[in-house]
Amino acid sequence: PGVCAARADPRQPGLDDTCLEKLLDWFRSLTWFDPTVELVQDNPCLTELITSVLALPEPSPSILSFTLQLAGILASSESRFQHLQQEELLGRLFGAEGPRGSAAWEDAAARSAWLKGVHSMLQHQPALHFLCSTGGMDVIFALQGDPSLFVASAASQLLVHMLTFSLESETSKPVSTKDCEWPACAQMIVKHIEESLQSSSASHIEHSLKLLSSLFGSCFGSCYAAWTEVLWLDIAKQIESFLLQETVQAQPVLGNLLLNVARSPVFCGTEGSFWALVTSALEHFTPVQAGPLAVGLLKLCKCPQDVRIQALTVLLQPMDCVLRAASQPLEYAGLLDESVSDPVTVESLLSSKTSCAGLLCQTLAHLEKLLSLKHLRVDLPCTSLLRSLMTILQFCSGFLSPSSPLGSTISRNLINCFRVQKSALDVLAALAEKKGCDTLIGNLFDVLLAYLQSPNTSPTVLKKTFQATSKWLVHLQELSCSNSQWQQTQKILEDVFLVLQKRLCSPCWEVRDSSLEFLTAMVKCLGDQEEFRQCLLSSEVLRLTENLLEDPESYVRASAVTAVGHLAFLTSLAPESPATGNQYNKENTVAKLQEILSTDSEGFPRRAVISIFTKWLREGCTGQLEDTEQFVSRVIQAVEHDLDWEVRLGGLELVQVFCSQTICQLSQCPYAPVSSAVSSCTPQKELLQVFCRAKLFGFLFQSLCDCDKPVGQRACDVLIGLRGHFYPMSALENLQEIEDSPAGRGIAWLQRTLRQGSLAQSFPTDGGGGVDFQDPESMMLALGAIDLLELHDELNKRSDHVEESPQSLLQDILATVGTIEDNEVDCY
Repeated sequence: PGVCAARADPRQPGLDDTCLEKLLDWFRSLTWFDPTVELVQDNPCLTELITSVLALPEPSPSILSFTLQLAGILASSESRFQHLQQEELLGRLFGAEGPRGSAAWEDAAARSAWLKGVHSMLQHQPALHFLCSTGGMDVIFALQGDPSLFVASAASQLLVHMLTFSLESETSKPVSTKDCEWPACAQMIVKHIEESLQSSSASHIEHSLKLLSSLFGSCFGSCYAAWTEVLWLDIAKQIESFLLQETVQAQPVLGNLLLNVARSPVFCGTEGSFWALVTSALEHFTPVQAGPLAVGLLKLCKCPQDVRIQALTVLLQPMDCVLRAASQPLEYAGLLDESVSDPVTVESLLSSKTSCAGLLCQTLAHLEKLLSLKHLRVDLPCTSLLRSLMTILQFCSGFLSPSSPLGSTISRNLINCFRVQKSALDVLAALAEKKGCDTLIGNLFDVLLAYLQSPNTSPTVLKKTFQATSKWLVHLQELSCSNSQWQQTQKILEDVFLVLQKRLCSPCWEVRDSSLEFLTAMVKCLGDQEEFRQCLLSSEVLRLTENLLEDPESYVRASAVTAVGHLAFLTSLAPESPATGNQYNKENTVAKLQEILSTDSEGFPRRAVISIFTKWLREGCTGQLEDTEQFVSRVIQAVEHDLDWEVRLGGLELVQVFCSQTICQLSQCPYAPVSSAVSSCTPQKELLQVFCRAKLFGFLFQSLCDCDKPVGQRACDVLIGLRGHFYPMSALENLQEIEDSPAGRGIAWLQRTLRQGSLAQSFPTDGGGGVDFQDPESMMLALGAIDLLELHDELNKRSDHVEESPQSLLQDILATVGTIEDNEVDCY
């Protein structure tokens, strides 16, 4: 009652919108689970709030908005709807005598709230009849064209809901498409659509086309197949007329409508006039307008093959035009035997400086989407497409001087066009996974290497070039394995490494960073190939990469760490050749990375180091158990007090991998090699000794109190996993029974400290508090006695779990009444 009174008081300043939204969310969940009338009967303050707001001469938009939404939520059940009707409240809110003509209605928030309230209320037939009989439909139709996009969108969504809902109670299906009668509400909406489509107002036509597109794209199109067909037959002639009228500027909306209709099960077959209309659209739309429709059709599972081929032709037409314009007379066959629309239209767009780049970028983006599909139901002319892509890239860089007038014009339009270069390189990279481009691979690498070598290549384009090059190098390697093209592969790799050496020394940090990322990608994909390793080891790349560990830019240092980490793993597998000598010593590399982990001032390089160390550990590159134990111990000491929580989290991931591997090595693998010094120990005891010597437990228990919750959660997961190993079946230790011993008192202190959570984040790990984190027996006792599951639950609670309740929300709202200036910061 106090909140309702405060909300209705016009003298009080507006409340925080977030609190009100949370309050409305609470009412939505409350009414969803309890549809009875008791909610409003037992809480008369709710209806009093509505009455009070309606009594205000000029309610503020904020108060009116809240009241409209609340009333709609309350009226969502039929019993509460009838109760509010008896109180004569709904007509004064949503009827003709409501706020439609008031000053508050000028505010978009009030109009949006009216629509939301109606949408919430329309869950039963009486609400639908109420709205249709009180002029509400005309209001919704008008709000379709509201200047606020949010209001217009809400009106369209509401009409879709109303039409679908009105059909839910209609058990009978149309007997035939010629003789059927829509339910009353649906009939009003369909009639409105038909009249708008036939009007002379372009805005009315566009609003109805958008509504139809939303309607066919919703569950209506898939769940009401018979009605869908009836509706489409009612409007098909009008839609066809729009395609033939050059004055109608609604082609993008028309394309979207046709796509949504095509997705309906009604039009899955190849018969009928619908697909003829689609092909007509592909012919009459401009190339820019036809592109989205074409790519959408090619993604459909059930589309007639002739329509699919026509859609592909539309997409390839600009690429075909570029290829044909590149040389006169034509040296190569184009992509297409015939075009869908007049080629002159495409040529004029490519000849224009303003439209050339836009058309090609859109076309290339669509082609990239198609190439990403696992099952493309048409055959792409990959060789011709690749030749066209290379032509575009050569036009953009000025490497090609065509003799034809059209080619010269396109070349001038595209010179140094970064947008087109990036889009073409994306498609080029996607094309590497397709078959049929092998004959052009030499020419392709000429183009890629020219881009990599050119000083005019921008850093962003260079990054894309590196990405495409790495994809095609993988493809080249597969070809050389099958066709024995060793010499070509060797030459290309040598050229790539020469360019890479130059780029690693670039004064531009973005270029150095992209070069390192490219190197890492190559090592990942080609590291197991002998030719690649030979080229790598005979180049200066290793030395230059190590030098970049000291780069002034932190992003570059981080990328250098990642590259060095992968290279160290790679060179440790390769036999050392006399030519390389000791230029890549693994021990030196480890020392350098540990120094970065301990001393680098930026977080990115330190995160990269801990990630690489974890990768090494996971892949078994850290030597025997004793060496790994010392390695992990040094890493823990470096990361446990790191200021970057992601570094600490990475340290815990490394610890988790170490624990899993050590348990497997000492416990589950009877034939695993164990040093003579520990052969007399039991596996359990040796495990604890290894973990204690590595100083794992101090790090893990300290991390439980970390001020960053993800760190504490990961540490708790690791400790629970360890406890599951050491106490697989037996009952856990009873803390009360062991508290009398010195170790027990320390464990009890540890349990109390851990319950304080992040308040105890500075607790000592060096024996303070009576706990020796390097004593195996104490740690065995700690794992058995401390309630880690309780800690796990605490760590997984939301930060507001204590106050997360409707009661708390109401108290918060009351606390802010009259003091809005002090509560402007939204902490939700």
